[in-house]
Amino acid sequence: MGQVQPVPRGRDPPVPPLPDALIEEIVVRVATPRDLVRVSAVCSYFRRLVADDSFLRRYRTLHPSKLLLGIVSSGALGLFVPAEAPQPNVLIANAFARAADFSPDYLPPRGRSGWFPCDARDGRILLKFSNYADPAVLPELDAGVHAAASHTREPNHEDAHFRVIGWTFHLASAVVFVYSSLSGTWTAGTRTFWSDLGLDVYNGDIPPEDWWPSYAYGCFYWKVPLSNELLKLDVNRMEFSAVGLPPNHEERSVVVAEAGEGRFGILSRIHYNIETSDSLHYSIRQNEGEIANQHTMETTIALPSVYNKYIVVAAAEGYFFLLFSRFWSRQVTGVRSFGCSAFFTLEIKTLKVERVCSSGGHISSRIFPYFGFPPFMSPRRI
Repeated sequence: MGQVQPVPRGRDPPVPPLPDALIEEIVVRVATPRDLVRVSAVCSYFRRLVADDSFLRRYRTLHPSKLLLGIVSSGALGLFVPAEAPQPNVLIANAFARAADFSPDYLPPRGRSGWFPCDARDGRILLKFSNYADPAVLPELDAGVHAAASHTREPNHEDAHFRVIGWTFHLASAVVFVYSSLSGTWTAGTRTFWSDLGLDVYNGDIPPEDWWPSYAYGCFYWKVPLSNELLKLDVNRMEFSAVGLPPNHEERSVVVAEAGEGRFGILSRIHYNIETSDSLHYSIRQNEGEIANQHTMETTIALPSVYNKYIVVAAAEGYFFLLFSRFWSRQVTGVRSFGCSAFFTLEIKTLKVERVCSSGGHISSRIFPYFGFPPFMSPRRI
């Protein structure tokens, strides 16, 4: 009997290549810039894809950077001070500082000083020119006008609409103006009188840093000096309101931050005299209504002993940012001398304190943390 031969089976058809659009959808979901660099090293096609401007715009929109690259300030070291060891992003920060042009020289009026930063958010730096006012563009305001940015994200659109919130405080009232990137114009936002909010505010001789807000959950919060109150501005509803603080906060500086899951992190500084160290205290409130709860447990933050003065300068991306300084008084003359200063972070989840960089003698509280991308992923102009 003859042997039955097996019927030859045809070869499986080759797997069709993935469409370019599907490959882009996969690669754009790579979680970190570090992993994206590894993807780009696989082949020339991936390198071209990752280097494409439209791809990078999508990536930056889907993955807002959490890389702390440095500090934006108007200090002696320039507008941008890169992060230093032990920060994990030192190499990226230095490369970014070399590649980026933070000079405002291209801005009008050319050849004149006066530009200084007033916010850094979503890869943008907001600059203000202190000696200029155009009544046709901006309502006539006094030198006490300050500003901060409010960014409205839209899916797959890096160049989303943003707003600039400008405010000024007077003896009787607070006034807000709003700039829209859609219309390119300033408009009146809102106004409130201190008496309507039950606030007793004296606006004379108050340092500007005492009128600089915290930002959390779509609202600005100002600590009202010499009171147990916060002034709140809801930037979406354009409404002012007052938020109470626990007793004995009259002499404290207060910064409000997002602590996750809708909770508020409250960091306060108690001022002592020039011979003793300041003290930092932290508490978490489950919601805004609990901010005034006097029974909430406060944690005293342990700070480096080499410094004796502390300023809470900002809160962003899960961190408080602190300026530490060392002062001492000469025993003979009693003259107070400045020693050294540096910027530090205080992680909200762990309360771990870590150095960011030297301040270069810059001891103003007006600094802004800058979170960004490696140079090859950054926008062409910041």
